[in-house]
Amino acid sequence: MNFTPNPEHETIREAIGKICARFDDSYWLERDRVGGFPHELHRALADGGWLGVCLPQEYGGGGLGISEATVMMQAISQSGAGLSGASAVHMNIFGLQPVAVFGNEEQKRRMLPPLIEGREKACFAVTEPNTGLNTTRLKTRAERVGDHYVLSGQKVWISTAQVAEKMLILARTTPIEDCKKPTFGLSLFYTALDRRFVQVREIEKMGRKAVDSNELFIDGLQVPVEDRIGEEGRGFEYILHGMNPERVLIAGEAVGLGRAALQVAVKYAGERVVFDRPIGQNQSIQHPLAQSWMELEAAEMMAMRAAWKYDNSLPCGADANAAKYMAAEAGFNACQRAMATLGGYGYAKEYHVERYLREMMIPRIAPISPQLILCFIAEKVLGLPKSY
Repeated sequence: MNFTPNPEHETIREAIGKICARFDDSYWLERDRVGGFPHELHRALADGGWLGVCLPQEYGGGGLGISEATVMMQAISQSGAGLSGASAVHMNIFGLQPVAVFGNEEQKRRMLPPLIEGREKACFAVTEPNTGLNTTRLKTRAERVGDHYVLSGQKVWISTAQVAEKMLILARTTPIEDCKKPTFGLSLFYTALDRRFVQVREIEKMGRKAVDSNELFIDGLQVPVEDRIGEEGRGFEYILHGMNPERVLIAGEAVGLGRAALQVAVKYAGERVVFDRPIGQNQSIQHPLAQSWMELEAAEMMAMRAAWKYDNSLPCGADANAAKYMAAEAGFNACQRAMATLGGYGYAKEYHVERYLREMMIPRIAPISPQLILCFIAEKVLGLPKSY
């Protein structure tokens, strides 16, 4: 195994770092106070050719792997942009993989370039209020009527729906009782978010105010057959293709945010003098920060191993889930320890670590809970009986 620094990865870190340097802590503090999508960052990354970094080159994408995308997303988060910055472009990185892999040629040429070029934004509409992680029980229906489908139902926790022109949506086309397996009968669509038929209601939340989260109420949305991705009834299979990469990307974002918090804490610990000595001279301050460095390093290694496996078409489910779990825990611990290091100042918005802590709750609980990851590892890796 080769641990020599990858020159391409270093180039990505440097390029993303230069872009993100235009958006300093004061920019993100203002976004956290008043909200508002970070269009400027989105545009800057689009102009730099970074949106669609994993999508095929023939449609304007970068043609790179999840390994490179993970480096990119980690760099965005680590710049201090945190999950506010990463979530602004997260959909561009993994979201349209089902189109790139399972879409036909006409769909790829129609759907991918506008997203890659930053002319369109999209949201990912899967989660529903009454099904949670039990995706096979989705209630949103898509009924075929001639040359189109009519969609009705509800979605929840849909990011960027306030600014999106398009949505990737999963809906049931065949009643579950008529399917051989619960995973059958779900279809995937990439279509216009027509607000005449989709009410978008923003959810007030704990953090990441810059990137909206929403409830969607869909009533009679007409979707052309041409907007269905792949075969009818195989949508669940298609979205699975993007789940492992999503976990890896979120792991990278969590590591990046944890390192941002650790950097603030280390700087403060070296400069803050109490009882005539830097507080960082005390082991009670040093040791937790050193522990966070080790935890974040281990999480990054797991994330990069999972990304490497995915890029080389190897099974990576256990690695991707473990990476997401480890990174979220390591990042959360780093943010908590940064708060403790800064003491009362950590509670002040001007030092930013309280924002990091609030945003770190996202990778801790989404898109899959830590408990369900532990269940997955226990069952699929250790061979223990299914517990739910």
